[in-house]
Order: sequence, then C-alpha cells, then structure tokens
Amino acid sequence: MSQVSSDHPCLRCGACCAAFRVDFSVYEMEDMGGHVPSGLAVEVTDSTWRMRGTDHVPTRCAALTGRIGERAACGIYEWRPGPCRELEPGSDGCERARARHGLPPLDSAILQA
Repeated sequence: MSQVSSDHPCLRCGACCAAFRVDFSVYEMEDMGGHVPSGLAVEVTDSTWRMRGTDHVPTRCAALTGRIGERAACGIYEWRPGPCRELEPGSDGCERARARHGLPPLDSAILQA
C-alpha cells in the first residue's frame, strides 16, 4: 500500500496501531540511516527497537493520530517501520486488530477499489 487515497479504510481505522507490539531493526532508525524518527521508538536490544506505546496497555503507537474506527492515520506513514508496511489491509492481522476494537471485517469490495 504505497499510495493511500483519502477514502481508504485505513484512514478511518487505526486498529492495527493500537493492537500490536511493533519491533524492528535498528537499521530502520533515522540515526542509523533509516527513516523512523528517533523520538518515536525505544531500544529493546542492540539490534531491535520498538515503536513507543506499542508495549503499553492499552496499546497505542505514538505515531497514531485521531480516533480508532472514526478517523485515524499514521503520523509517519512514509517513514513507518517494516512491520507496519507488511501488515496488509484485510489480512488476518488486520481483521484481528479490528475485532479487538469492536470493528467489523473490511468489505473486500472496498479493498479492491
């Protein structure tokens, strides 16, 4: 999902950003030549970093803006880490995150648009 139109369901959802721990390689950090801003992640090990807020309860990524299920967006969409890029709309992970927040499954017709 490289280009997201303004009516894409991900811009109303945000459930994945408030459901999963997001760990990624240190090399995705801005200071190491990547793009994830340093202030939005915490070091886990010498080689792994985690998006702030994704290891708390309730889970909510520090880069998430808006209200889940209404109007939500990633504040660093272009610079988000690999695990966020890999989660596809309508995938099993997406649907589990939506269910955790009481949201219905995505309509497959919406995803094809």
